[in-house]
Amino acid sequence: MAGLALFDLDHTLLSGDSDVLWCDFLIDCGELDRASFGPRNADMEARYKAGTVGVREFSEFFIGTLAGRTPAQWAPVRQRFAVERVFPRIPPDARDLVERHRAAGDCLVLTTATNRFLTELTAQHLGIEHLIATDCALDAQGRFTGAVAGTANMRDGKVTRLNDWLRAGGRPPVSGWPAGSVVAYSDSLNDLPLLSAAHRAVAVDPDPRLAQVAAERGWPVLRLRR
Repeated sequence: MAGLALFDLDHTLLSGDSDVLWCDFLIDCGELDRASFGPRNADMEARYKAGTVGVREFSEFFIGTLAGRTPAQWAPVRQRFAVERVFPRIPPDARDLVERHRAAGDCLVLTTATNRFLTELTAQHLGIEHLIATDCALDAQGRFTGAVAGTANMRDGKVTRLNDWLRAGGRPPVSGWPAGSVVAYSDSLNDLPLLSAAHRAVAVDPDPRLAQVAAERGWPVLRLRR
């Protein structure tokens, strides 16, 4: 069995946070009011980094920016956002990391707390076939409601969603993979459950709290040129 390589996106493969970048993009486009929304966006980012924000509150704050329109209505805006704000922030070192695992024949998974609608173009851009992300609820008319559908892919939810995805694809859960065959990469202590579930954890440009855990547990730290 080939290995399983799990990549967090924001501040790991991407130099920045997709949700925050999206909100800044919408403000620049005039979709959101800078004076009222900008401070709320900054506060949400700060509380995420501190690990003090609730999972559903965090997820629905950002998914709420999509509410009232269909995916098709948002598609042109999303395309511009990906090309202008996201793809240029993926450093060559991150691309090389993905390619090394691809060359080794590993199963590549992008697993992110950011919603699927915003991140699926990034997964495609990186050539990562499998994306596990927070899913957005739609109403009867196919419009985003601003709510999370199912379990948010964040903190413990990343492990739950990963094992659900593995089972659905006829693969064993993480605990059933050969020793040493599952590696996870992340920058954030919010991903401690996922990193702990993997056989090998790699802290990528870690936040201070994850850096401390990595030092205590002997996890390698990877520094990317950004």
